[in-house]
Amino acid sequence: MSTSDNVFVAAGDPVAAVAEWLADVLELEPVADADPKDDERVFRRTARTETGTVAVRVRPNGFAVVDPQEPDEIQAIDRYPIDLSIWLVGRKDEEGQLRETTAIFVDLVTARPDVPALLVHNLDTLVSAHLPGAGTHTFDPPITPDIEDIDTWRDWTVS
Repeated sequence: MSTSDNVFVAAGDPVAAVAEWLADVLELEPVADADPKDDERVFRRTARTETGTVAVRVRPNGFAVVDPQEPDEIQAIDRYPIDLSIWLVGRKDEEGQLRETTAIFVDLVTARPDVPALLVHNLDTLVSAHLPGAGTHTFDPPITPDIEDIDTWRDWTVS
C-alpha cells in the first residue's frame, strides 16, 4: 500500500516560493510543529472527499533523474522539480488517499493552469497530466511514468 501519492509540479521558483503560492491556491495551513527547512514545507488541509485531514509535503523532486544516462532511467517526472507528497493523516486508505490527491491536483490546475503538473499514484502509475496550452489529460487505462509508456505520456509532459 502506498504511504503517499504525489503531484509533481514544473515551476522554476525555489521550494519556499512555490510552497507559498501553493498554500494560497490550495488553502493549505502550515504545520506548526514541522521544522521548516529551506527545501521543504509541510502543510495540511481538511479533506475534501474523505473525513479527516490531508498532509502535503512540498519539497524538491528527489525521484527525478535530471540527466539520464540510460534509456531505462527516463521518467515522465524528470522535468518536474517540485514534489507534493500527499497522504491522509492517521490512517491508511489507498483509495481515499488517491481521491484526495486527485482533488488537490484538480484544485491546482484550476487555480494555476499556467503550471505543468503530474498526478502519480504510488510512484508507479501516471494518473493525470496537465500541460499549459494542451489542457489536462487522464490516462485511461492508467500507465507507468516510465520509459515503456513514453509514447503515451510524451505529449502531455514537460520535455
